[in-house]
Amino acid sequence: MTLPNEHSRADATLAPPPQCPASALAPLGPGGLTRLYGPEAEKDPMGLYERLREQHGQVAPVLLTGDLPAWLVLGYRENLDVARTPSRFSRDSRLWRESKDGRVPPTHPLAPITTWQPICVFADGQQHERWRGAINDSIARIDKRGIRRNVTVYANQLVDRFCAKGQADLVHQFAEHLPMMAMTQLLGMPEAYSPQLVNAARDMIKGTATAVASNEFVQETLRKLVTRKRAEPTADFTSWLIEHPAGLTDDEVQQHLRLVLIAAFETTANLIANTLKMVFTDVRFRASLAGGHMTLPDAVEQVLWDEPPFITILGRWATQDTELAGQRIKSGDALVLGLAAANMDTVIRPDPDAPIHGNRSHLAFSGGQHECPGADVGRAIADTGIDALLLRLPDLALAIDESELKYHSSLMSRHLTALPVKFTPRSPLPPEDSVDAEAALPDAHPERPEQPAIPAPGKVPTARRSWWRSLIGLLRRG
Repeated sequence: MTLPNEHSRADATLAPPPQCPASALAPLGPGGLTRLYGPEAEKDPMGLYERLREQHGQVAPVLLTGDLPAWLVLGYRENLDVARTPSRFSRDSRLWRESKDGRVPPTHPLAPITTWQPICVFADGQQHERWRGAINDSIARIDKRGIRRNVTVYANQLVDRFCAKGQADLVHQFAEHLPMMAMTQLLGMPEAYSPQLVNAARDMIKGTATAVASNEFVQETLRKLVTRKRAEPTADFTSWLIEHPAGLTDDEVQQHLRLVLIAAFETTANLIANTLKMVFTDVRFRASLAGGHMTLPDAVEQVLWDEPPFITILGRWATQDTELAGQRIKSGDALVLGLAAANMDTVIRPDPDAPIHGNRSHLAFSGGQHECPGADVGRAIADTGIDALLLRLPDLALAIDESELKYHSSLMSRHLTALPVKFTPRSPLPPEDSVDAEAALPDAHPERPEQPAIPAPGKVPTARRSWWRSLIGLLRRG
């Protein structure tokens, strides 16, 4: 993921985008090139991708905001080709011809996510290896079981805030808060920062008029964190990044913390919300679950195939004139990785409606040397948090018809704006149970769930029983 630049102007989202000619791409005849922004793209991006695939094949010429020309890579193999060959398709945005020609000024809406920054997502070669190596090594030191213990505690805290009401919005009251609570703990930040960081992160990603101010809040928070951890290191990701042999400067540490924090928040919040929606609405999931063939991690992986947290990634630029899927790419052209479209490519997925079990070859986390390094951390937060939520409230159900669910779409992300649910009101956990994370978490998910007794309303046992056992009981009784 590419993040808003620290030095973006405060009025960047207010100025109208410049209108730029699309002459850099081959003409398509009457009708011109397809825009990746606007009502059609926001309403049905997957439908748009399939129409582009039918018309142009696995690589399609498109227009970005301000009618800047680019190539949308739709094919699975083509996405991997682009992601794995930095010699032809670099992450260095300084190669972008439109930017060199002055068509992406600081006021352009894409400037915050394409202006070069000294972080690993804009680097290739040795510089990328130095920065990315420090991140990878620091992530490797994270105790995955500790993540699950903490996420269970945080999930219970969030559920306690609304469980007595019998209704909630799981996007704003659960999915958006849980990842940030987990990430602030991993980074060694005070938990009190979490609600403010949620608001700031979402504001930055939406690109609102206050996005730059939100970015400055995040930057200042991380700046203070790095200063404190430099003086008093502890066992957390920030301290490990500071002490890494790569010798990152305080600014390099700060910028990479920002990258990790915001990217993890957006991807995991979307993953949690989309997985919960699948639990409530997808007959494939309920049928598989009732037959004992799908676990929660299976469901998370299915969502990563069907509705990846990032639907596209803008961030490859051709280093030379080349060819891709029959399209003639010019040096300096921009390429957009179509992650969601690639996951639906019938070349590797002949039946898109068929459930996928135990297959992690999707491109939800991209691929190549820039593949997301925190994928397993995101999975752990998502499936542990959802497991804890559905254990507490096993009769959760949508409070509206599925057709009434609404999404907010942007170039790179599509997320639910709300997920209203209803359930039997229950009492908050007693204090001793809400902090008993060790007892609340199993070592592993069972392969074939068994049917247990369902907890009575208002009573949640301290001994952990998996939520899907309760759900199977409800399905069989119904």
